Amino acid sequence: MKTVIATNDVPRACPVKFGTDGWRGIIAEDFTFANLRVAASAIANYILAEEDPTRGICIGYDTRFGSPGFAQAAAEVVASAGIPVRLASGITPTPALSLAVRDSGSAGGIMITSSHNPYQWNGVKFKASYGGSGKPSMMAAIESYLEKPLPNAAVAGKIARVDFLSSYIEKIAGFVDLEKIAASRYKLAIDSMYGAGAGILEGIFSRVKIPCIEIHREHDPRFPGINPEPILPHLRALQQVVVEQHCQAGFATDGDADRIGAVDEDGNMVDAHKIFAILLRWLIERKQWPGEVVRTFNTTRMVDRICARHNRKLHEVGIGFKHICDLMLEREILIGGEESGGIGIARHLPERDGLLNALLLANVMADENKSLGELVASLQQEYGEHYYDRIDLHIDDATKNAAIARARAGVKSFAEMPVDRVETLDGMKFFLRNPEAQTKQNAAESWLLLRASGTEPLLRIYAESCSPAGVQCLLHAGREFTLQSQSGGPR
Repeated sequence: MKTVIATNDVPRACPVKFGTDGWRGIIAEDFTFANLRVAASAIANYILAEEDPTRGICIGYDTRFGSPGFAQAAAEVVASAGIPVRLASGITPTPALSLAVRDSGSAGGIMITSSHNPYQWNGVKFKASYGGSGKPSMMAAIESYLEKPLPNAAVAGKIARVDFLSSYIEKIAGFVDLEKIAASRYKLAIDSMYGAGAGILEGIFSRVKIPCIEIHREHDPRFPGINPEPILPHLRALQQVVVEQHCQAGFATDGDADRIGAVDEDGNMVDAHKIFAILLRWLIERKQWPGEVVRTFNTTRMVDRICARHNRKLHEVGIGFKHICDLMLEREILIGGEESGGIGIARHLPERDGLLNALLLANVMADENKSLGELVASLQQEYGEHYYDRIDLHIDDATKNAAIARARAGVKSFAEMPVDRVETLDGMKFFLRNPEAQTKQNAAESWLLLRASGTEPLLRIYAESCSPAGVQCLLHAGREFTLQSQSGGPR
């Protein structure tokens, strides 16, 4: 039985836990107004202790059930401590909130969203003053304040309703060459997945008469028929529209519009790895922008080949965009990307932005005079065939922990492929000697990654290889390894 708490009370066993980008929970079970106030109180305490509270906080919210009310409750908690609040006047994508935090000089930001999770979930993301994910030290500090009461100020901070959207739209529209995109006469499809990005790309494209079709633009907190995550199977409708309407590409953004997915002209899914590689090559070769590159541990090694060819320093970091953000604040980073569709351009923000990346993809297509499928084909030809997939195993903690323990103890092979080496930056990553690679020119390395969630009964298995069949073979082997009994099974 969960404890019901007042605004500034803290339960004995606090259910709130901040992960890689904040806290999330199931609405009415874990994500309640009481627990939301606990999270907001911890953030307010952090601002009081570690930042300049007079700079205030920006608060935004997405299309999920209850998000406007949760945002208002968070604003009231923060304001009770004397901190001024700029509260979004309407539904706002996460990157728009991040931009508002940075450009207004705020001490931080709170985004009410559960990003790509199913409709039952909601959550809180914290954005730091620089307009990106909080550093690990910041998130740890916020979590340390979960057990501390929030002092009430003699005078409450003012809560002002602010439009964060207009300036953001102008920012991303000015980042690309809309006239060039219009001149290409490519027809584009957009899937907003019932999320916070609805209407934004269509509105930008309509300015210069770029033909486009948008689906799932209604604000529906049920996300009927899908999870708002821009991967299969949730992009089936976009695939169908692209083919039936003879579009040259389709772009999708997740629930809070910070992640991107895409579909080529034949309805084939273009995963985040290929999107990252397309943008990287264009920024280096066409734009000739300086800077280093950063990718997460579970992201395609095609990026390594592009960087090596162009003599660009590549950084590999742990999983979670906050690690990419850290480097963007410390070094001159051109672009950073992660497996889940989060790609950031440092000149814009140290932050993921699915809407900007959709515009950039359209710009690449126009500059190169190629459809999205043609861009992917040219990458595969130049840098070798790379294919990727992932499966999520919702398993009990005992099975999850046992699998990781056996992986750490040593594994000789997966799918009858000998293990060449193991990397442990974030999970257990096995590089395999794949006989199929010997039959292909410049074939991708084959690897399998096992990574257990630290907060959920969940283990993710990632794989990359030189053929789709090879990827599925590796994923099957990883699944069998994970689910085998603790005492037996092949090594």
